[in-house]
Amino acid sequence: MATSPGMSRRELFGFGFKGALGFAGMGLLAACSQPPAPAAPKPADAPKPAEAAKPAAAPPTAAPAPAAAAKPAEAAKPADAAKPAAPAPAAAAAPAVPKLGANLIGKLEGPTIITDAAQWPKAFKEAPMLTELVKAGKLPPVEQRVPQDPLVVKPVHEIGKYGGTWRRGFTGPGDKWNGWRAATGPDHVLFWDYTGEQVVPNIAKDFKAEDGGRTLVLTLRRGMKWSDGTPFTADAFTFWFDDMYSNKDLLPSGHSLLTINGKPGKIEKGADEYTVRYVFPEPYYLIADVLAGSTALTGHAFQGLNFMGSFAPGHYLKQYLPKYASKEQLDGEVKAAGFDNWVNLLKFKNDWALNPDLPVVTPWVTKQPINNPTWVMERNPYSIWVDTDGNQLPYLDKIQMTLAENLEVLNLRAIAGEYDMQERHVDAGKIPVILENQQRGNYKLYLDPGDYGSDCYIRFNLSYEADPEIAKWIGTADFRRALSLGVERDQLNETFWLGLGTPGSLVPIESNKYSPGPEYRKLWHTYDPKKANEMLDAVGLSKKDSEGYRLRTDNGQRLRIELQTRGGQFLQYTRIGEMIRDQWKRIGIDLIVQENERSLAERRNAGNENQLDAWVADGSEHMFTFPDQIFPSTITAAGGILFAKWYLSNGKEGKEPPPYLKEVYDLFRRGFGMPEAERVQAGRQIWRIVTEEVISFGTVGLSPAAQGVRVAKNNFGNIPARMYNSPDGKNPGISRPATFYFKS
Repeated sequence: MATSPGMSRRELFGFGFKGALGFAGMGLLAACSQPPAPAAPKPADAPKPAEAAKPAAAPPTAAPAPAAAAKPAEAAKPADAAKPAAPAPAAAAAPAVPKLGANLIGKLEGPTIITDAAQWPKAFKEAPMLTELVKAGKLPPVEQRVPQDPLVVKPVHEIGKYGGTWRRGFTGPGDKWNGWRAATGPDHVLFWDYTGEQVVPNIAKDFKAEDGGRTLVLTLRRGMKWSDGTPFTADAFTFWFDDMYSNKDLLPSGHSLLTINGKPGKIEKGADEYTVRYVFPEPYYLIADVLAGSTALTGHAFQGLNFMGSFAPGHYLKQYLPKYASKEQLDGEVKAAGFDNWVNLLKFKNDWALNPDLPVVTPWVTKQPINNPTWVMERNPYSIWVDTDGNQLPYLDKIQMTLAENLEVLNLRAIAGEYDMQERHVDAGKIPVILENQQRGNYKLYLDPGDYGSDCYIRFNLSYEADPEIAKWIGTADFRRALSLGVERDQLNETFWLGLGTPGSLVPIESNKYSPGPEYRKLWHTYDPKKANEMLDAVGLSKKDSEGYRLRTDNGQRLRIELQTRGGQFLQYTRIGEMIRDQWKRIGIDLIVQENERSLAERRNAGNENQLDAWVADGSEHMFTFPDQIFPSTITAAGGILFAKWYLSNGKEGKEPPPYLKEVYDLFRRGFGMPEAERVQAGRQIWRIVTEEVISFGTVGLSPAAQGVRVAKNNFGNIPARMYNSPDGKNPGISRPATFYFKS
């Protein structure tokens, strides 16, 4: 978009649309985060110490900080030789004027889960398409399909109507999160309320801690069934634990989330078929949060493809397990399906997005898999979700996702009004055009700010080994710090966020209970190329070629660093990377930006092949249930897969990490067994270490840019004015899409 000389894109945004928006001033979204940072100092200026900025008032989504919490000790730092002092925090900003776009941020709201059985409906109704199947003798009556203990949802606005297909866009087989967020319910054992803070019943009807926090008892829903009509009981949990989780061919090392302080727990059947017990040798205070968040233990649709998820349909999957099937039978199945072994066959058969035959407990089931140009999900006739009037949910018959070849195509379709609701992959840079076309497209724009610190952050692959010279520098803290100081975040904010974000580190919004303090927003995250150059010289990269690029110390050739980006995602990661590449020329770093499709990028991460990786830090505000973006902790960890394997296997696999990362892992692991006040202090300490060591560096965040720019057709009902924006709540899943409907 061309701009007049001297006019930024943010100013153009305000000038062109202030009439449509009811313009109230320029700058950062008022309801989004904290006061904006002052302009970065010029390279010649030394940063000046100043009083830390006060945190902004907490938005409705934020958890309050504990009262009168004692100040924790400073982060322990590894013994780096002659490490220069960190730049001082930027000066406190003046109070912000209410900003453009604030009126697009509504009040946080959402549906309510009714847990009082006395308020549950006594009779049930069903969608017309299911009534026809009942009449044809292909389905039992609705009273026999809805459980005796249904999951009752009070819609955010009104009781809806049946029928219709929700049209969305997706970007290919790697976009499974699109369906997990929109169509799986979600089928978590437990889940969050609409604020993203309170754990509520979900697949389980009830839960309670016993034995001093060593045992969590789940009460399942009587009469609940899988999508094929098979009863859903405690056997689904014990099958998963005994035959999948405990099977060394599938999960050789188990998972850290089913341990406490490194000691394994177990899942067992309780007194009857509707009681499940998670039993641990020590108190596990966070186990309910783990079952609610987007974790490895959460639910079948989300984690089945990884053999995780706490429960699985044993009546279906047993035919693909050597324990239950003959070798001849299983070998025939493997060969017929084109797999090389039974493990990969089972992985496919247990994948919600790829296998339409898989029994599930989600509101919609896959009918046409994700590896097609159109991904289609159809209502589950055995859905446990009902509204307060007894209507079996979902209201919508189908969800249909159409492949968009790239981000630009998806956004053009959204602007043209071709999607009924889309928040995934909608580009914040298109906000002016989206607003301009609202009436023509018959839709409305909503903004859902996130509480996480960076919509685009750069992860260093701390366990990289392929090139020893590059690995040496990635493993050097001052090299990482210098690269962060070489990023001009204000320029990124103006160009890709329209000035609506907050430049800085990964740390969450300051009202978050784990926030380490306002000074960590800017620590090692101010633009200071002069200091960056001095630090790079000091670590031993002082020699340069004729173009000013730094030379490798092993062979004298130019030092080139590779950054992996993903195409067709939430922001223009490749273009952001290219701007950072241009900025890093000023500090003598030659950055190669390589865009990959998401599935390929994840395979490269799992293979320890990447050097740097650009991604979104969403979910990091829920540190203990979504740590993936904070430090390497998953099997596809872009920040250091070998260290993640070491952590997940309790040191049996992978590679031993450096001391600072060991401290992070230790604090994190012990945090699950800590009382709340102690856990908060541990969480703050983790953020201090992560930020001081620059395990990754942030660019711009605390904005709606990643999956918080939402367009919804005007006839799409039960759409909240604002959603909690986080993968831990799987927005829009946290707003219970089963209650969405077409008004006409």
